[in-house]
Amino acid sequence: MTAATKNEGEVQLDLSELDKWVGKDVVFAEMWDPCNATDIRRWVQAMDYPNPLHWDEQFANSSKFGGIVAPQSFTVAMDYGHGCHPSCVGNIPGSHLIFGGEEWWFYGTPIRPGDKLTQKRRFDGYDVADTKFAGPTLFTRGDTVHHNQHGALVAKERATAIRYLVDEAKKRGMYDKEKRSPKKWSAEDLEGINKLRMDWILSNREGISPQFKAVNVGDTLPRRVIGPHSVVTFALECRAHRQNIWGTWRWNVPEGVHDPATDDAGFSEKMSYDFEARKVDPRQADGLFHGPSSGHINSDKAEEIGMGGAYGYGASMNAWFVDYISYWAGHNGFVWHSKSQFRSPAFEGDVTFLDGEIIDKIEVSPYGAPVVQIKVKQTTQTGEVILTGIAEVELPY
Repeated sequence: MTAATKNEGEVQLDLSELDKWVGKDVVFAEMWDPCNATDIRRWVQAMDYPNPLHWDEQFANSSKFGGIVAPQSFTVAMDYGHGCHPSCVGNIPGSHLIFGGEEWWFYGTPIRPGDKLTQKRRFDGYDVADTKFAGPTLFTRGDTVHHNQHGALVAKERATAIRYLVDEAKKRGMYDKEKRSPKKWSAEDLEGINKLRMDWILSNREGISPQFKAVNVGDTLPRRVIGPHSVVTFALECRAHRQNIWGTWRWNVPEGVHDPATDDAGFSEKMSYDFEARKVDPRQADGLFHGPSSGHINSDKAEEIGMGGAYGYGASMNAWFVDYISYWAGHNGFVWHSKSQFRSPAFEGDVTFLDGEIIDKIEVSPYGAPVVQIKVKQTTQTGEVILTGIAEVELPY
């Protein structure tokens, strides 16, 4: 037994089911179809990313790209399990999972309508820590490598999942519903939010890239706001992931190979997929009405897993971060690497502010181009930090 704590009477976790998968390939699933322009438009609409390069046909046609092209954040929507699945293998009874962070490496290959990505996934391993949220808690890591139909390397993601014991989280009550009553916004408040949102949209709608030599350490990016978040916005985000549309993916487990993704992970019956029932009723495994993610839009289910109320998706938080950087970097910029840590979900009723600052300039980088390093914080209306991230971004020299 691998134990999170060893003192008598303290909660212990049997991690033997995880240990046997460390370093091994897992999660053999793929999308049936290539993506199309509507998939890309659906994604940026759900992420509230109104960059015309990704939805406006006339604007995109006249750009250097010659047509609609996906934002870099869209890579995660081309995957089964948005990177999280390879970090969740092995049975831990009475557990649940929330997303803890993402690290991405991009390789200069854009995604366009008609592209189909394939993935190779592995379980990297885990660390155990004692948290205020749930006591003994696992931080598990899973890797996903994306290639397109031509064999070109598109991206690699390392996802961190937080696996915790539900009963322990409920005992501690960090996210009790009494603390998470959705905020009601006045018309005056909403007017201010909408003005800030429009100011950000207009800050670089033409996609003009800053010159590397013209920017300096300490420069700040225009502030962005997203929200207020609601059950409706969470549902839109869910449906923008292609895997959550009925019939879009299939298992492709090699003959003679066992895939732990098909095993029981230890979630409660109310928070699990029913893949057999899905064959008749696709709701049973669509990630919205049923399954581990259903607490995002169902506050009663959220309370059952210690979350207190409807809450947002980690994959969306990372997309907001990457899109924020990309918008500022313009059409001739490129995010080569990003790493984010999720400190708390975005809850129903909250808004999310994004603020960025240049913290370094690197003339000779591992990416073969000069890059600036940008630090980003996402905060709520109360100033609570829910994400921190750093990205390395190429700018024209």
